[in-house]
Amino acid sequence: MRKLLTFCFFFAASPFLWAQNIDNKFSDSVNNFFKPLVNFLDTVLFWDPIAALGINVGVKIPFIIIWLIFGALFFTLYFKFINFRGFKHAIELVMGKFDKDGHEGEISHFQAIATATASTVGLGNIAGVAVAITLGGPGATFWLIIAGLLGMTTKFTECTLGVKYRRINPDNTVSGGPMYYLKDGLAKKGWAKTGKFLSIMFAVFATIGAFGIGNMFQSNQVVAQAVSTFPVLNGYQIWLGIIIAVLVGIVIIGGIKGIARVNDKLFPIMALLYLFSALVVIIINYKHIIPAFGLIIDGAFNADAAKGGFLGVMIIGFRRAAFSNEAGIGSAAIAHSTVKTQKPVTEGFVALLEPFIDTVVICTMTALVIIVTGMYNNPANLTGADLTSAAFSTVADWFPYLLLPTIILFAYTTLISWSYYGVKSFDYLVGNVCEKHLGNRIYATRFYQIIFLIVTAIGSVLSLNSLVDFSDMLILCMALPNIIGLLVLAPEVKSELNEYMEWIKKERIELKSKK
Repeated sequence: MRKLLTFCFFFAASPFLWAQNIDNKFSDSVNNFFKPLVNFLDTVLFWDPIAALGINVGVKIPFIIIWLIFGALFFTLYFKFINFRGFKHAIELVMGKFDKDGHEGEISHFQAIATATASTVGLGNIAGVAVAITLGGPGATFWLIIAGLLGMTTKFTECTLGVKYRRINPDNTVSGGPMYYLKDGLAKKGWAKTGKFLSIMFAVFATIGAFGIGNMFQSNQVVAQAVSTFPVLNGYQIWLGIIIAVLVGIVIIGGIKGIARVNDKLFPIMALLYLFSALVVIIINYKHIIPAFGLIIDGAFNADAAKGGFLGVMIIGFRRAAFSNEAGIGSAAIAHSTVKTQKPVTEGFVALLEPFIDTVVICTMTALVIIVTGMYNNPANLTGADLTSAAFSTVADWFPYLLLPTIILFAYTTLISWSYYGVKSFDYLVGNVCEKHLGNRIYATRFYQIIFLIVTAIGSVLSLNSLVDFSDMLILCMALPNIIGLLVLAPEVKSELNEYMEWIKKERIELKSKK
């Protein structure tokens, strides 16, 4: 099957090898194709309901950002700050303290959080943070952190439901995520048609969205950084894209177990490598650490009119946080639904760690690197990962070379994780049809994987602006049906939480008695 997949990929990708010779025309044609889609989604997601009411606050406040903030605030208050109360217990679960044999599922708590976090800890943490600071100044960092803290509770909610409504297939594989809790959960409330419609809407957005946030943006930035670091590679972008696609294809054929085995090894390595590199830069510039925090706080509340003022900086911070940690998007629930557990809320606890790791820790470290080195002024007018790389280069000319393997690992783990999200969403849409007419739903999986790999190669030759816009739109679309389901089903999660807290008290007593 691997040989067949490789052959099909190279056969289908052959037109893009030719396209490398006319790179500019090819990029323009693809970007022109995306522009109408972006413009349409912009009118849906980024219309300003405040302005529509005739109220002028001096800055555009997109509907989708209001939707995400409302959801995060509601869940944080409704669950009485479980993002802080449950932090310690989440770590205990990841460490396996309450694991038991015989639980249904495919992967461990650690593998689940490694896979889901690996999909979010990507180039958004490097390029996305740089974009936020370029647009909103250092103050955007403050709102990134706030969005990360609030997003912890949203992740708790969606991943609890992901496990509760998952399905164990005849071959012992697991299918779960917003598609299932939207359909089955809302059906229990008597809203079967609404739930089915929302589940299909989510699956369509996730199927397409995987090609943006989790695919083209990643391969584009890896190739761009590789060419920037090694100029001799210029002109070979499509070949680099094909190499990335082949490496991704080797892993994703194994499904969630194969993806989890790779992520639980690569994620700790890449996270620690990046944090160590960032710490070196920050420590070398230790005299600027306190002033940096001053710039962050001051910029968060006293931004100038050019940046949209206080509200403008807040919107930029929340938008980039949504792109980075995906809280409210529902993607993580697909991975977490495969965990080995009998109590759904355990995975909610584990999942709340993701926005903390992704946004509060890693994004903040990136922001500090850019601010303490003075690169937040962006004198060379750099964009994305190039600005972060320039900040690292202030330590030594060779230091950006240390950033390159981190970028590659970040992108690679995001690619393989999002391929799974796309596959499960596509399977939800057409899997039953394939099983009925072709005798096996695996054909849906293989078809999607081939297309995913082709798009990975295409992404290497697209422009950054088109990719950022396209990726933002697609990932944010998924929040529309997902948060509706979360709001309706929140009482079920609260009931699960209360029952679990009673159970965990008994478990702690038993653990102490055994000692």
